[in-house]
Amino acid sequence: MSTSSVPKTRVAPTPAWLALSLAVVFGLLFAFDVWEAVGNLVGVSVVASGLETTINPVGWVILVLGVLLPIAVFALAYWLGRRRNPLAQVLLYLAGLGTVAAVSLSLLALFGIGSVLS
Repeated sequence: MSTSSVPKTRVAPTPAWLALSLAVVFGLLFAFDVWEAVGNLVGVSVVASGLETTINPVGWVILVLGVLLPIAVFALAYWLGRRRNPLAQVLLYLAGLGTVAAVSLSLLALFGIGSVLS
Protein backbone atom coordinates (compact mmCIF):
# COMPACT_ATOMS: atom_id res chain seq x y z
CA MET A 1 0.00 0.00 0.00
CA SER A 2 1.54 3.29 -1.01
CA THR A 3 1.42 6.38 1.13
CA SER A 4 -0.49 8.28 -1.53
CA SER A 5 -3.56 6.05 -1.10
CA VAL A 6 -3.75 6.62 2.66
CA PRO A 7 -6.19 9.43 3.43
CA LYS A 8 -4.65 12.24 5.42
CA THR A 9 -6.54 13.17 8.54
CA ARG A 10 -6.17 16.69 9.81
CA VAL A 11 -6.73 17.40 13.47
CA ALA A 12 -8.83 20.50 13.92
CA PRO A 13 -7.11 23.23 15.92
CA THR A 14 -8.54 24.27 19.24
CA PRO A 15 -11.40 26.78 19.05
CA ALA A 16 -10.29 30.28 20.01
CA TRP A 17 -12.51 30.49 23.10
CA LEU A 18 -11.13 27.20 24.47
CA ALA A 19 -7.52 28.13 23.74
CA LEU A 20 -8.06 31.47 25.48
CA SER A 21 -9.72 29.77 28.47
CA LEU A 22 -6.83 27.33 28.81
CA ALA A 23 -4.31 30.16 28.52
CA VAL A 24 -6.09 32.15 31.23
CA VAL A 25 -6.40 29.21 33.65
CA PHE A 26 -2.81 28.10 33.23
CA GLY A 27 -1.66 31.72 33.06
CA LEU A 28 -3.01 32.18 36.59
CA LEU A 29 -1.00 29.16 37.76
CA PHE A 30 2.14 30.55 36.15
CA ALA A 31 1.34 33.96 37.65
CA PHE A 32 1.30 32.31 41.08
CA ASP A 33 4.82 31.02 40.40
CA VAL A 34 5.88 34.54 39.45
CA TRP A 35 4.29 35.85 42.66
CA GLU A 36 6.23 33.28 44.70
CA ALA A 37 9.46 34.28 42.96
CA VAL A 38 8.83 37.96 43.68
CA GLY A 39 8.16 36.98 47.30
CA ASN A 40 11.48 35.14 47.40
CA LEU A 41 13.25 38.14 45.89
CA VAL A 42 11.76 40.53 48.42
CA GLY A 43 12.11 38.10 51.32
CA VAL A 44 15.76 37.37 50.70
CA SER A 45 16.44 41.10 50.31
CA VAL A 46 14.77 41.81 53.65
CA VAL A 47 16.67 38.99 55.34
CA ALA A 48 19.94 40.24 53.88
CA SER A 49 19.34 43.78 55.07
CA GLY A 50 18.24 42.48 58.47
CA LEU A 51 21.52 40.61 58.76
CA GLU A 52 23.36 43.74 57.61
CA THR A 53 24.78 42.03 54.55
CA THR A 54 24.19 42.11 50.81
CA ILE A 55 23.17 39.61 48.17
CA ASN A 56 26.05 38.61 45.91
CA PRO A 57 25.69 38.90 42.11
CA VAL A 58 25.04 35.19 41.66
CA GLY A 59 22.22 35.45 44.16
CA TRP A 60 20.67 38.36 42.26
CA VAL A 61 20.88 36.42 39.00
CA ILE A 62 19.18 33.42 40.58
CA LEU A 63 16.44 35.54 42.14
CA VAL A 64 15.74 37.45 38.92
CA LEU A 65 15.78 34.24 36.85
CA GLY A 66 13.25 32.83 39.28
CA VAL A 67 10.93 35.68 38.35
CA LEU A 68 11.55 35.48 34.60
CA LEU A 69 11.48 31.69 34.21
CA PRO A 70 7.70 31.16 34.68
CA ILE A 71 6.95 33.98 32.24
CA ALA A 72 9.28 32.55 29.60
CA VAL A 73 8.03 28.97 30.04
CA PHE A 74 4.38 30.08 29.81
CA ALA A 75 5.12 32.03 26.63
CA LEU A 76 6.92 29.01 25.16
CA ALA A 77 4.08 26.62 26.07
CA TYR A 78 1.53 29.01 24.57
CA TRP A 79 3.56 29.42 21.40
CA LEU A 80 4.14 25.68 20.97
CA GLY A 81 0.48 24.86 21.61
CA ARG A 82 -1.17 27.62 19.62
CA ARG A 83 -2.14 25.36 16.68
CA ARG A 84 -2.59 22.09 18.54
CA ASN A 85 -5.58 20.31 19.99
CA PRO A 86 -6.76 21.02 23.57
CA LEU A 87 -5.14 17.93 25.08
CA ALA A 88 -1.75 18.85 23.63
CA GLN A 89 -2.13 22.39 24.97
CA VAL A 90 -2.98 21.14 28.45
CA LEU A 91 -0.03 18.75 28.40
CA LEU A 92 2.33 21.53 27.29
CA TYR A 93 1.12 23.81 30.08
CA LEU A 94 1.44 21.00 32.65
CA ALA A 95 4.94 20.16 31.43
CA GLY A 96 5.82 23.84 31.74
CA LEU A 97 4.49 24.03 35.28
CA GLY A 98 6.45 20.92 36.20
CA THR A 99 9.59 22.36 34.66
CA VAL A 100 9.23 25.63 36.55
CA ALA A 101 8.62 23.78 39.82
CA ALA A 102 11.60 21.48 39.32
CA VAL A 103 13.98 24.30 38.40
CA SER A 104 12.75 26.45 41.30
CA LEU A 105 13.24 23.64 43.79
CA SER A 106 16.65 22.82 42.35
CA LEU A 107 17.77 26.42 42.69
CA LEU A 108 16.51 26.60 46.25
CA ALA A 109 18.29 23.37 47.13
CA LEU A 110 21.50 24.27 45.31
CA PHE A 111 21.78 27.82 46.57
CA GLY A 112 20.60 27.95 50.15
CA ILE A 113 20.17 31.21 52.01
CA GLY A 114 23.76 31.13 53.28
CA SER A 115 25.36 31.03 49.84
CA VAL A 116 23.23 33.81 48.35
CA LEU A 117 24.24 36.28 51.03
CA SER A 118 27.76 37.64 51.10
